[in-house]
Amino acid sequence: MAIPSSTSAGEALAIIVHMAGEIANRERPPVRVTLRRERERPPSAGEPVSTEQRAEIELPESALERLWNAEALERLARSYWAFLERISLRLLRVRYYPDGRSVTLLGLLPLLRFHAPEYEFGHDFGAVTWRIRDGLLVSRSGRDRGWLRLSVQRLPRDGAADSARLLIVSRVASFVPRLALAGRRGRWLRRIGVALYAATQLRIHRWVTHAFFRSLARGELPRSVVGRFASTAAASVP
Repeated sequence: MAIPSSTSAGEALAIIVHMAGEIANRERPPVRVTLRRERERPPSAGEPVSTEQRAEIELPESALERLWNAEALERLARSYWAFLERISLRLLRVRYYPDGRSVTLLGLLPLLRFHAPEYEFGHDFGAVTWRIRDGLLVSRSGRDRGWLRLSVQRLPRDGAADSARLLIVSRVASFVPRLALAGRRGRWLRRIGVALYAATQLRIHRWVTHAFFRSLARGELPRSVVGRFASTAAASVP
């Protein structure tokens, strides 16, 4: 595409940016994300909270073969935290430490602190688990209990020969939120706390996770901050 000689500098820059975007879009593999909505049992007073969100990702088999490695899994995990920062307009900021990471408010108040991530990776399954340490959103009785896990699983082919399917799952288990007022006397008070948690923190978590899943259709991931599995090869993950 030629740029006319009469075009101004601003117009020329806009044309170049548009062309670069078109080229980038052609180079990315087509990725389709379908949310799997499942009914969950509402949280109960006095019990740890568990919640799970799922989505199916469809992409070319050839692209999946290039991306199915431990580094891509690490970058997928990093993309979750980067998305959390972006969607919160940087009100939430992730701080990284040798022994874990912390989700903070404006980089100051530790809302959730996690131990270092634990990775599992195999032929058709991969997962990264962050065990919950503590934080302002965690009840005292919930310290060093519960975990957040992001996993991917290869599914049987369904359709075109060069089409692959993945199941991505975000799961929180055995989490004891401070809002649930765990350990407080009075069952009615705990019920109020659980209802408040379900209407605020839990609802926001589900919404953010579904939005994160949808964002994977762009086929982009930032590089890992830690780089535990980093290699010289560039990677992008659906």
